[in-house]
Amino acid sequence: MNILTVSNISKRYGRVQALDGVSFEVPRGSIFGILGPNGSGKTTLLGITTDCVNADSGTYRLFEDGATPVNLLRRRIGTLLETPCFYPYLPATDNLRIACLRKGVDPKHIGGVLEKVGLYRRRDSRFASYSLGMKQRLGIASALLGDPELLILDEPLNGLDPEGIAEIRALILELGASGHTVVMASRLLDEVEKVCTHVAILKSGRLLSVGKVDEITAEGDIVELAAADTQGLCALLKRENIGRKIAVDGGIVTVLFAGKADTAYLNELCHRNGIVLTRLLLRKQSMESIFLEVVAKQGRA
Repeated sequence: MNILTVSNISKRYGRVQALDGVSFEVPRGSIFGILGPNGSGKTTLLGITTDCVNADSGTYRLFEDGATPVNLLRRRIGTLLETPCFYPYLPATDNLRIACLRKGVDPKHIGGVLEKVGLYRRRDSRFASYSLGMKQRLGIASALLGDPELLILDEPLNGLDPEGIAEIRALILELGASGHTVVMASRLLDEVEKVCTHVAILKSGRLLSVGKVDEITAEGDIVELAAADTQGLCALLKRENIGRKIAVDGGIVTVLFAGKADTAYLNELCHRNGIVLTRLLLRKQSMESIFLEVVAKQGRA
């Protein structure tokens, strides 16, 4: 079951094509990352799916019943589209009471959402006294008011220090585990890989790739090799047609495979040809390597 379906959405701002025929589906219960650099169209896409921006063409469908986010149906969606904006000299509880009035939600839920985001002990502290990570968590608490089925978060990790990133990462994972569907835009490749179950990769308004994170990163292994004779090692790998791409950096030979790599065979092959390996490391493709490779392919198209 899909909680959000985006169909051929396009949007232009003057000469800038912000989105160009973007289509994908967000499964219910997933943590879906929209990944791309600044200017890729992530925020515009989230604005369209929350009815804040009008698309030039294309459609989107929310929930299995085809609902759109208007009137009471807005309560089924929690959003954090920009940096959280609260009254700085009011405590968290009062800021959330104002949010409840705006959303038409019973204030009795305030304690529960503050507990969920780990701010209950600081509920009476002024917003101005919060760290950036705490401010982001309060923004997510506001989005959680009314227990929405879908959370839409725009760059929830933006501007945070490593501790703040870890806090929000853990919170998003907890929300996903508790049954919420989360759609989050991010330009942080490593965090998308750690947090998300699915990902759509955007660049300059175009959808480059979409799918499950574990399937995308499992498309090929990466093996790092090193030997005293780096040149001889590379020559051997090329002669034997090992891997689909070979790169050398600082004495480390990186081989990208189309599927799984047989490290035992690689070790035996090198030994048989008189090359003693000082490094043999198997790892999966990172989201960064996937992103760079997809972008490179599109650039050559």
